[in-house]
Amino acid sequence: MPYEDVFDLFWKEVIKSVEEGNFAKLTMAKTIGKPNLRNIFVRPVYSEGDFKVLLKFRYRSTETEDKEDELTLEEAFVILKSHLRKSFSSVLLFTTVKDITFKINKKGAGSITESLPTFSNV
Repeated sequence: MPYEDVFDLFWKEVIKSVEEGNFAKLTMAKTIGKPNLRNIFVRPVYSEGDFKVLLKFRYRSTETEDKEDELTLEEAFVILKSHLRKSFSSVLLFTTVKDITFKINKKGAGSITESLPTFSNV
């Protein structure tokens, strides 16, 4: 199955974890090549009646300052999807119930695996 379709299924798990209140963190990892961008982290930001996320770009170079933006989940989705297969080949969703990993193989197919949770609370 093409990675875009699998990522959409993965993102439904992200939304579900937010709705159920067990979303802990999301990390884009496994860079492709040697880009300056090392990771992208998404962490929850709870505010009055609104759920937002803190999107953090972490860079390898110490000259490049890390960048943070507070966004809606939908805005974060657009940014994360734009980095798939260009900069990153895997995305890890950490919840208090389970960890879910999305990966793209060399042929462009996506896969999802689940494992025991890393975090016990948000």
